[in-house]
Amino acid sequence: MKKTSFILSFLLLLFVTLFGQIPPNYYSAANGKKQTELKITLSEIITNGYVQRTYKELWTDFQTTDMRPDGKVWDIYSNCTFTFGVDQDSGSGGTSECEKYNREHSVPNSWFGGTVYPMYTDLFHLYPTDKYVNGQRDNFPYGETNSTLMYGNGSKKGAGSSEFGYLGIVFEPTDEYKGDLARTYFYMATRYLNTNFGQKDQGDVVFSYNSSTCNLTSYAVSLFLKWHRNDPVSEKEINRNNAIYGIQKNRNPYIDYPELVEHIWGELQELPFELNVSVNQYVSNIKITRCYTGICIEGVLPDTKIELYSIIGQKIFTVSTHQNYISFETLKQGVYIVKIAEHTEKIVW
Repeated sequence: MKKTSFILSFLLLLFVTLFGQIPPNYYSAANGKKQTELKITLSEIITNGYVQRTYKELWTDFQTTDMRPDGKVWDIYSNCTFTFGVDQDSGSGGTSECEKYNREHSVPNSWFGGTVYPMYTDLFHLYPTDKYVNGQRDNFPYGETNSTLMYGNGSKKGAGSSEFGYLGIVFEPTDEYKGDLARTYFYMATRYLNTNFGQKDQGDVVFSYNSSTCNLTSYAVSLFLKWHRNDPVSEKEINRNNAIYGIQKNRNPYIDYPELVEHIWGELQELPFELNVSVNQYVSNIKITRCYTGICIEGVLPDTKIELYSIIGQKIFTVSTHQNYISFETLKQGVYIVKIAEHTEKIVW
């Protein structure tokens, strides 16, 4: 008998937080595409209709995109309490933490030639940050370090870890924002497919540029995949994505659909990206329903291997179907992928 492997995208009722307010059909052109074709299509989607900002407008934009619940500046480099306008950089101050905040290019503008638009004011990679820590970060690439040189919120600077193969000076943000910055870099490598981000300083540590095409180096892919997987999309990112869309009319697809990272750089490169896949739409003999504190699976043979993955492709656990039941009691709310495999052939939906 022919055996088949099903990868089923099951949107659990446990998932109560929607990934942003995505306009209808915004990503429809990406449906069914994979790898390079998928990346090019995403670039076209997020470039179309883009509204360019001025450098001065960023100060006001931050009040929409980067406001903490208490109304203060949401600074990813410090734990300081900055007031919009009052504490913004005016050319003086910033010799120690918590004096001023300024406009940080998470992809240093020197890497792409200075004051070059539209990337110079693209809000997706611009953040309000403590002026002193921003200066300490300088134009160094992001990375991980064992350095003891630490700033107020746990960010560090020092020699890069041998894990990723770059031993030069790196800046390591605190764990809370590593995923945010990883998805920022995935966005930049997609939005600006024809831009050379390795023109100066250490830009070529992170970005490669061949045949007029921008991509990420193996160092960057390894680093940012780790950060993306370990620090999933947060409510802060979702809100920021929606706010930026309201201003410059484009979105970060890796916040809306985190699994896109795996389709382009990770473990799902051989699989096409599929929008709005329904289990019942494709599978008639397998039924997955919510029951008790988990899910019940009908239509599979006893001792069938079932694997559970997060939406970004991390395997959570493997079980066998003795009672056709998987407990979700210990899992966080979210979207999960159920993989049912007895495979000599693979069918993906």
